[in-house]
Amino acid sequence: MAKSCNNSSCSKESCEGCQHAAKDFREQPHDLSQIKKVIGVVSGKGGVGKSLVTSLLAATMNRQGYRTAILDADITGPSIPKAFGITEKATGNELGLFPVPSKNGVEVMSVNLLLENDTDPVVWRGPVIAGTVKQFWTDVIWGDIDYMFVDMPPGTGDVPLTVFQSIAVDGIIVVTSPQELVSMIVAKAVKMAEMMNIPILGLVENLSYFTCPDNGKNYAVFGDSHIDEIAATHGLPVLARLPIDPSIAAACDKGEIESLDAPWFCEAAELLKSLPERE
Repeated sequence: MAKSCNNSSCSKESCEGCQHAAKDFREQPHDLSQIKKVIGVVSGKGGVGKSLVTSLLAATMNRQGYRTAILDADITGPSIPKAFGITEKATGNELGLFPVPSKNGVEVMSVNLLLENDTDPVVWRGPVIAGTVKQFWTDVIWGDIDYMFVDMPPGTGDVPLTVFQSIAVDGIIVVTSPQELVSMIVAKAVKMAEMMNIPILGLVENLSYFTCPDNGKNYAVFGDSHIDEIAATHGLPVLARLPIDPSIAAACDKGEIESLDAPWFCEAAELLKSLPERE
């Protein structure tokens, strides 16, 4: 039983034996994995392009010579393998599971790489889904990885909670879209990260504008952007604004996400490079 603490200056986290002491639920990755930085990609709601941002960030860092990986934690809506054109299934042995590399060497683990058919639904309850995500961290032999990106399902439920508690996440990037409604949704995701003491690296706005090929002007198809107001409210930087571009959708559909140059992520890439490596 925990000791009773009557010390008014107790820091809770560091007071040995104190009943206030915070439990550390973090799991260690596989013994054969060495993962230097883990970045969670989150959104408060679905349909804003979180998996797209995850894929482009991983491809961008991979293009710059870093060993990158994607842990697809969106168990019931996995789209990462499709974006990278990965059709082979994951394999394993008595030591653990092996991720599947993309054409350019981005290591990927997703539930769709374990299902017999890509269209098979994952009809699991929350605890089973959360446990699977945890196994993707502990049982997969990732090897030597500079940047791992975790594509999380939307919202603030079981899986984001499991990731924040079980994995030593170095920071998260919040993906949003221009509608004013999103400001409330973003606030929920930001507050959850703050509650879990996870650093928030910044915001990425998807579907930000459309550049007309006839006149070169930008049009706010989904209304005026509120990203700067949201960023100012929470004291966060805006890392990127992604356009509405048919070539992006076509690349995802063809499994050629790595062919996109993605110049929008220059600032995000520099920020990721500045993060300290874990010990």
